Amino acid sequence: MHDDIPLTTGRARRVLDERITPAVHATAVPLDTAWHELPGEPIAPAEGLTLTFEPYDVGTTWGAAWGTTWFRLRGTVPSAWAGRRVEAVIDLGFDPNMPGFQCEGLVYLADGTPVKSINPRNQWVLVAERAVGGETVEFFVEAASNPVLLDYHPFLVTHEGDVQTASSKKLYTSRRMDLAVFESEVHELALDIAVLLELQEELREGPRRMRILQALDDALDALDLQHIAATAPDARAALVDVLAAPAEASAHRISAVGHAHIDSAWLWPVRETIRKVARTTSTMTELIDQTDDFLYGMSSAQQYAWIKEHRPEVYARVKDAVAAGRFLPLGGMWVESDTVMPTGESLVRQFSQGQRFFEREFGIRPEGVWLPDSFGYSPALPQLMRRAGFAWFFTQKISWNQVNKFPHHTFLWEGIDGSRVFSHFPSMDTYNSRLSGSEVAKASRQFRENRLASGSIAPVGWGDGGGGTTREMTGTAARLADLEGSARVTWEHPDAFFDRAKAELPDPPVWVGELYLELHRATLTSQHQTKQGNRRSEHLLLEAELWAATAAARTGYEYPYDELDALWQQVLLQQFHDILPGTSIAWVHREAVAKYAEVADRLEALIASALSALVGPGDGSVVVNAAPSLRSGAPALGATRAEDVAPGTPVMLEDVDGGVVLTNELVQITIDGRGLVTSAVDLTTGRQAIASGQVANRLQLHQDFPNMWDAWDVDRYYRNRVEDLVQVDALTSSVDAAGVARIVVSRSFGSSTLTQELSLAPGSRTLEVDQRTDWHEIEKFLKVAFPLDVRAEHTVAETQFGAQKRVTHTNTSWEAAKFETSMHRYVLVEEPGFGVALVNDSIHGFDTTRDAVDGHVTTTVRLSLLRAPRFPDPETDQGLQTHRYGMVIGTDVVGATTAGIAMNTASRTVSGGSAFAPLVRASGDVVVSSVKLADDRSGDLVVRVYEPAGRRGSGGLSVDGPFGDPVEVTLLEETDPALPGVTAASSTDGSWSFPVDAFEVRTFRFPRS
Repeated sequence: MHDDIPLTTGRARRVLDERITPAVHATAVPLDTAWHELPGEPIAPAEGLTLTFEPYDVGTTWGAAWGTTWFRLRGTVPSAWAGRRVEAVIDLGFDPNMPGFQCEGLVYLADGTPVKSINPRNQWVLVAERAVGGETVEFFVEAASNPVLLDYHPFLVTHEGDVQTASSKKLYTSRRMDLAVFESEVHELALDIAVLLELQEELREGPRRMRILQALDDALDALDLQHIAATAPDARAALVDVLAAPAEASAHRISAVGHAHIDSAWLWPVRETIRKVARTTSTMTELIDQTDDFLYGMSSAQQYAWIKEHRPEVYARVKDAVAAGRFLPLGGMWVESDTVMPTGESLVRQFSQGQRFFEREFGIRPEGVWLPDSFGYSPALPQLMRRAGFAWFFTQKISWNQVNKFPHHTFLWEGIDGSRVFSHFPSMDTYNSRLSGSEVAKASRQFRENRLASGSIAPVGWGDGGGGTTREMTGTAARLADLEGSARVTWEHPDAFFDRAKAELPDPPVWVGELYLELHRATLTSQHQTKQGNRRSEHLLLEAELWAATAAARTGYEYPYDELDALWQQVLLQQFHDILPGTSIAWVHREAVAKYAEVADRLEALIASALSALVGPGDGSVVVNAAPSLRSGAPALGATRAEDVAPGTPVMLEDVDGGVVLTNELVQITIDGRGLVTSAVDLTTGRQAIASGQVANRLQLHQDFPNMWDAWDVDRYYRNRVEDLVQVDALTSSVDAAGVARIVVSRSFGSSTLTQELSLAPGSRTLEVDQRTDWHEIEKFLKVAFPLDVRAEHTVAETQFGAQKRVTHTNTSWEAAKFETSMHRYVLVEEPGFGVALVNDSIHGFDTTRDAVDGHVTTTVRLSLLRAPRFPDPETDQGLQTHRYGMVIGTDVVGATTAGIAMNTASRTVSGGSAFAPLVRASGDVVVSSVKLADDRSGDLVVRVYEPAGRRGSGGLSVDGPFGDPVEVTLLEETDPALPGVTAASSTDGSWSFPVDAFEVRTFRFPRS
């Protein structure tokens, strides 16, 4: 027989789009509309409902960028509609391709009850299931006119990303504000045809596809295009058989969960995210009420806390839905954070703050970590997840890799310490599925574990800017529950999926090491002040906890639980994966920097208060050391009198050949007249650290215009154009009263100026650089190069509670793709017997090249300092920026760890009557990470230590305070029979010893006596 597939599919698509879909709400009457445009920031709903409203004509432009407009909608149900389902249809000027990225609104009843949100893919509001003729209707819409920043031509420079620079032009024109009859059979017909059209596109030519096409033709023949509603049942009848055909026995199983992935800030500020969460959760609880089996999952305790505080009426509905098992708290974290740059303690607090909230509010602890969109995943995570009690890990972001396709979808992920966590990536490669035919087919077709496992997860809903799952998606899921030619779709809790997957894969494949994202590498550098604020806040928080715990144990000082919780929560929020990486609009980063300054002020006040209690009154000088190693004469985690600190031998400074030579007991460093390091010798071994004929501390400027994702990406070709910044405006040298040699170098380049102070202290192996840059470049990348005479097979870069090795060669595409990589406080290159580390106070990105001349291999490490992308913030990093970094000459992992901590932990001198001994002392092969009082406010002391060098060893702890024998606890500070505990080493001096494995993190709890 003759067959013309395009004729059938083209006919079906046009009829669906132009006749059937518009007929769902074809019978309509306009609502009486009025409006009130707010002049500034949003107001509380109770206040919005009492505003004075003026008449509004549909089709009138409304809403400047970031504005709020309240609409009042009134109407009367026509008597002819009695008994019918009636809905309000509200189109504020939506673009159906921009859900979450443009205007949206939350609908309220006159009594202040939130109903649901409206957005480009969800424009209806239920009036009545069975309407009463003559019934009056009144709705209020809090409409947000958020500007479209990621438009059809993305990544264009725009100043609309900050309320301070946005235009006052009205952005949207409403199209429809009606009461309408909801034609349920037409709606169902639209879903029938859409599902079958998408399904047949994924099938090979054969009986199943042909019968679907014939059924579509039969249905369209039965449909009177002038009487859609009347003939929709006949059309649906023609599709019954093809929709009833069951799926194959071996069909892939998709475990769907409703999802919205609301970015806690990105192309909108935090204040707008709070409203986005309220809009989305109100709609999802409404959809839960309208369905029998739909499940919606939401991560981020912070987002629940927002609606609890700002929209308690929405939160009450959420709590009810959680109790019913339909609204699923996921992830167990405060926010979906970046996991590459935060410290280990920050990740611990993400878990502890998140799980404490979920247990307190809902009596629930999520069993897995849910991070679909972060930009790569630290190899320290598996241990931390396991020690926090999590059983599984979920993401999909690695599917974004530019070069290499990840080989697994369900697997064990092994971290730096050997811990393994069961992990899953959804095989449809999205966290915003709409269950389209192509997505469902892709999930089945490319699932890497098809030989043994039965299925994958699908997060279903419009996301990033919120919106969530729609009734079209739940209708699609119902049709795909058991349909020939398709994977089976079931709404299912991720916990149930993981339980089944573990049973199906008792011996899963293993991936060892970091989950490196081959994309978005520049997120390690963009928005330097945000990253600097985070690093500083993290260390101040730990210092505040240390001194507050010490003072509470020694003096009865009141431990500031509430304030520390609030400050941690603020810092944890700003570790969200579009804030800390520097990829949000200007408004977000302006506020973040201001919040960091506020956090620092409050923490400095807490530190001063606790130290005042410890040192007591007096006018003596006390040197206080919050670092876990001896420094400036002060014991680790304690204090000493300033007069007891012996001065070091001053550094010798000699002028040689237009430059200077700096010499102390350990190293000799030569700096030429351009402020470049030409030699750095370890005097204990005689080893030269600088590659022959090369210079270190060489600033280099690159052109930096990636193909897309400006703030996120740096593309490999940036290296092809480079300018060495070696010209000097001025150079001076001196030795200060403390015996520290200082070289000050000033440079100018482009539209920018830069000053460096290079310093070497007595008894130090570290040449420190304090840099101030007045940065005014555009689309440039600033790096500083250190060519080192070290034959390094690997770099060793600090990560949370340890370090990760990366090879220096590019033998395979996997290594070549890692042309920009991450670190925390240090990166080390070493060969047997000698190593050089670069330490820093706020840098996270670096690159490495392996160089050779006549068979002599050297290693060049370059730190990434500043960028100047123009999207989404056109003024990224413009203005004054500061960096502090240093070269440690002749060191290893332990030395690099010590130097890195010292650079990030301020030494303080305070006035008082006496010094004080440390509350906690550690010995052996461990580093103290934190000392604090327990989160449960029992007064117990919690001490966390880790092994930093990647080797087995032993550690010891002693506590000088009113505390009993310790027990080992989880990262949530709870006992666990699986944990090994400690061994009493001595019953007289109160010390305890314990073994440690490579990079092991151990947490001990000392009960208050």
